Amino acid sequence: MSQPRTAPLQSSEISVAEIAHRARIASRALAKLSLAARNEVLLAAAKAIEDGAKRILDANARDCEAAEPDVVAGKMTSAMFARLRVGEKGIAQMATQVREVARLADPLGRTLAATELDDGLVLYRESCPLGVIGVIFESRPDVVPQLASLALKSGNAAIMKGGSEAAATNETLVSVWRECLGKFPAVPPDSISLLQSRADVMELLAQDGDVDLIIPRGSYDLVRFIMKHSRIPVLGHGEGICHVYVDRSADLKKAVDVTYDSKVQYPAVCNAAETLLVHEAIAPQFLPVAVAKLKQAGVELRGDAKTRVLLPGESIVPATEQDWVTEYGDLILSVKIVADLDEAIEHVNTYGSHHTDAIVAEDAEAARRFLNEVDSAGVYQNASTRFADGYRYGFGAEVGISTSKLHARGPMGLEGLTTYKYKLIGHGHTVAEYAKGEKKFKHRTLD
Repeated sequence: MSQPRTAPLQSSEISVAEIAHRARIASRALAKLSLAARNEVLLAAAKAIEDGAKRILDANARDCEAAEPDVVAGKMTSAMFARLRVGEKGIAQMATQVREVARLADPLGRTLAATELDDGLVLYRESCPLGVIGVIFESRPDVVPQLASLALKSGNAAIMKGGSEAAATNETLVSVWRECLGKFPAVPPDSISLLQSRADVMELLAQDGDVDLIIPRGSYDLVRFIMKHSRIPVLGHGEGICHVYVDRSADLKKAVDVTYDSKVQYPAVCNAAETLLVHEAIAPQFLPVAVAKLKQAGVELRGDAKTRVLLPGESIVPATEQDWVTEYGDLILSVKIVADLDEAIEHVNTYGSHHTDAIVAEDAEAARRFLNEVDSAGVYQNASTRFADGYRYGFGAEVGISTSKLHARGPMGLEGLTTYKYKLIGHGHTVAEYAKGEKKFKHRTLD
């Protein structure tokens, strides 16, 4: 193995346009790598993350120390601070996710369809990389190895811009990754780049000649801003307003467990529940138990009039119309008692963000209707909304969760980072013969 090449992050003398162009060139080299070569690099990168743990943790400690005054001043939420912090367990999880991606099947070169147009004329649809992906994200440094591993496995180059609050951590993670790439002559270090400023983001959004897709991960305002100003296709979700609906047929223990996990297990993320809907027939049995457990965990409850009447001594804050459209990202849960399944579905489709919504029900017909009629990327029966995650879906990791209905939807893993091309194999065939009626198409589907 040759000596590692020098792999600087980004010189202030290099424009974003040049970074994007270098990424385009790197993407062409990545697309030619064999599966074995890509996996070898991934396994080495996972080891590099573990070996670089002290560097990463030291950098994160600096970021956290710098962020603490903003938390005290209310400029940074506790939820955002929680996403920023990285511990030894987080380092291990990063390495594990990279290795999981290495174990996944090759997403490239798969024959998605084959059609015999005529004798000796066969059309194939085959998976291939997108090319260059730009990802703009806030707070969560674990996005760096997730994205880097998925991009490399799928043959794509990645340009990242993280939040300024995680600048030191992100820079260290990208440095560790690029140093690892430097040990593999066939893998250009420019296959991963890190931008430094908001001005860089604006310049990136104009690089439609070299960047194929922008993926924003973060707040509603961030995603909407990127969508408004991009000249490149954007794939992302605006908000994570997720619901748990407890049907009249629900098993009470399942209902309490699913509600609690959906809200409390990790409230700072986009797949945590923000609104609890409860059928009026089960509310008197369910809500007192659920509310007691939620309050023990420090959850602030904001309820509609029916909820407050049912639980007069629970100090429940009156819910407003704004609560139904708010992604708290914190230990806050809005609660509404509904008359029936129809009202629950109507509420979810009206106020939800099409992310992930769950029904707790033993009635198969009620569950079937909820799963079919709720217009969200993920719809669950008797399971926590927190399962909406690429790693938990078996994708190894995820680039983000898409609420779009085009190209990719839900947790976006390797498949979401590929597109396809058509390959037509003939033997001197010409269109003129078919246009004149001398030959006719068969259009026979092949296995």
